[in-house]
Amino acid sequence: MWFNPIMSAVLRSPLHPMLGDTMLLTVTGRKSGHRYTTPVGYYRVGDLLWVMSNRDRTWWRNVRGGACVSMRIHGRDVQGFAEAVLDEEAVAVQVAEYLRHVPMAARAMGTRLEHGAVNPQDAARLARQKLFVKIQLSG
Repeated sequence: MWFNPIMSAVLRSPLHPMLGDTMLLTVTGRKSGHRYTTPVGYYRVGDLLWVMSNRDRTWWRNVRGGACVSMRIHGRDVQGFAEAVLDEEAVAVQVAEYLRHVPMAARAMGTRLEHGAVNPQDAARLARQKLFVKIQLSG
């Protein structure tokens, strides 16, 4: 995407707090061995980071089955172990959890919140389009 280099530069600079819960995620290509870095939004629950992505993106394929990753978060370099969550039922549950943490994203995602809960049909629809990458931070 055209804005990734701009976001990457900001995330590496002292201005990184402007982007809130956005980080640089670096994965290693399974076949090529090249390192790929992309800015991604996330939410945190304890030592777990959750990243949502569209299924038609390709970066997450490098963490299928699990892989070590590097991240630049709030000006610090950290390591973790990432796994793609592809099961649609599990993704639907994470969509609900994501929107509990980031409710302002519901409108952009075309999702209805009913009394603070995600509409089940909307969660199921999104689960077919999205996936999550779960990252366990290293000690």
